[in-house]
Amino acid sequence: MKQEVIERLKALYTQWAAEPVISITPLPPSGSYREYFRISGRQKTVMGAINADLKENRAFIEFSRFFHNKGVRVPEIYAVDAELDCYLLEDFGNTTLFDWLSNARKNGDIPGEIIQFYKKTLDKLIDFQLIGKEIDFSLCYPRSKFDKQSMLWDLHYFKYYFLKLAKIPFDEQLLEDDFNYFADYLLNAETNYFLYRDFQSRNVMVVNNEPAFIDYQGGRKGALQYDLASLLFDAKADIPADIREELLEYYITRLSQNIKINKSQFRSLYNGYVVIRIMQAMGAYGFRGFYEKKEHFLKSIPYALKNLKYILEKFEHKSKFPELTKALQQVAESERLKSISEPPALTVSINSFSFKRGVPVDYSGNGGGFVFDCRAIHNPGKYDQYKNKTGKDPEVIAFFEKEDDIHNFIDNVYTLVSSSIEKYIERNFTHLMINFGCTGGRHRSVYSAEALAVKLKHKYPVNIKVRHLEQELKSD
Repeated sequence: MKQEVIERLKALYTQWAAEPVISITPLPPSGSYREYFRISGRQKTVMGAINADLKENRAFIEFSRFFHNKGVRVPEIYAVDAELDCYLLEDFGNTTLFDWLSNARKNGDIPGEIIQFYKKTLDKLIDFQLIGKEIDFSLCYPRSKFDKQSMLWDLHYFKYYFLKLAKIPFDEQLLEDDFNYFADYLLNAETNYFLYRDFQSRNVMVVNNEPAFIDYQGGRKGALQYDLASLLFDAKADIPADIREELLEYYITRLSQNIKINKSQFRSLYNGYVVIRIMQAMGAYGFRGFYEKKEHFLKSIPYALKNLKYILEKFEHKSKFPELTKALQQVAESERLKSISEPPALTVSINSFSFKRGVPVDYSGNGGGFVFDCRAIHNPGKYDQYKNKTGKDPEVIAFFEKEDDIHNFIDNVYTLVSSSIEKYIERNFTHLMINFGCTGGRHRSVYSAEALAVKLKHKYPVNIKVRHLEQELKSD
């Protein structure tokens, strides 16, 4: 059945682009059941999506058309199959805000340029929320509003897939009572704005140093505070408290230039929405991690615990919900859950280097590993505008995102390396070295190393260390 849908997706591309498909490459799986492919012909490259949930597809496609027509940077929908289970959309590349943040921060510090990008993202969030009030909410799936019923779904998701699976004790009836009181409290916020639902750093793409947005198919009516909480308390993004406060104040200031708000009340309710968003995310970590045994989802739990402890100290109304607060405090202090943050046994060292200086030496004592030659890939270093850039710069990343050969190269490397990582984990090996070489060690090898690191982080519970050896030599 799946292969039949893929063939229809390819036929859809051929009909839309008026050229045959040269390559179709699956993207790494995410937390959803949707599947994405990068499809290329001679002239055009697009994303292809397959999803058996037709109601969800309809919501995404129509929301995309609405926001695209309003000038909000979402993917343009190019073509939709008659069965509605596959469609073509604009390709925003591979770089998410989370990827950029992960690669750019040093010793936990976030560079100023990324803080400014977050502010641009918050500006666009306000556009979504206010422009989206005009959307046809009958398209929403599975519910048209983040109302009490929706909140209770999230709270029960947290109870069954996190609290119970994490073996946190609680009084069932008292907790149910608090769930109802808590939902009623949150509904003191105005809930007639567009709520994106999953507004977090992996759903914000970096395109020519501007934010673009994906995965809003769960959108519905709701409160302004929810999406703001989703972005600023995004677990693995791990935004420091002072920067989070700076961004919160920036959002409130910009919002108040568009609509009248009570800033004190907004902040108070915002803290409550932070709590329910963390609970919703923990429910997802529990379902994907404890229940479906996808271990990389468990790696977000320690970050969520840190966020939960922080917000419980700030949430002034927690005494109104004693059983809920008690359960959350037990979660935040759980030594078992904290232990999930212990470093994984296997370290994967990924290096870029210049062949002019020779292949890096493995000092771990393990030996072996991989050396990949990137010199057959189209080199941006031949062009003046890229000569002084590296494979981590947005301009070079944009160059490579249009090159099929490097994506095919990285996909093949990923397939080969994955089999070794799985065996190394199974056999309790401690180190694997992967090297990417090119002529100057500046563009192709750097981009390849970063791209592989992102893919491996999304799949395996390993400690990944990326080094760009030629750049280190030049900075000494």
